[in-house]
Amino acid sequence: MTKVILLEQLKIFTEDATGDLLLPVARQKGDSGPPAPRAAEVYRARLPDSTAAKKKAPYILHQIIMGKDAQRSGQFGTAVATVRTIFCVYHQDEQEGGLALLNLMERLRIALLEHGMVGKQFILDREAGLESLVYPEDIAPYYAGEMLSTWKLPAIERKVFDGKGKESNWTGGGIR
Repeated sequence: MTKVILLEQLKIFTEDATGDLLLPVARQKGDSGPPAPRAAEVYRARLPDSTAAKKKAPYILHQIIMGKDAQRSGQFGTAVATVRTIFCVYHQDEQEGGLALLNLMERLRIALLEHGMVGKQFILDREAGLESLVYPEDIAPYYAGEMLSTWKLPAIERKVFDGKGKESNWTGGGIR
């Protein structure tokens, strides 16, 4: 559940950080006129309909791509999750499209680095770094990129049995 909560908190944080940035929307079949610009929609794990990925632009998609739990003898455990954030925008002008993508990515990057925490429990791992990549493929009028971030998750306490069938939390202070 912790990683699901991380995605929910990233969604909320991202909507706050990018919600005032209005971006062009592609005209869809059946539209009576040009659609009004809107903020990027934010999704978790997958798009609702991956076959219509271009129709969803502009959007931001947060995905957990890796997690790691570790514990050294006599110490508390650590847990991290790596999140891939995919960005997609639409623009008829190729230069403006590239700049719109960069602007959206920068808006989130700066907010994450300024705050360093989401949901009062997930901490951006600055030592792991925050990586970003603008996809070089020419898919105009759509432009995409991604960002990789690593998050420190709340520690999970180990459950042990006291020999009488009762469960208790292990504090990591030694072997019982």
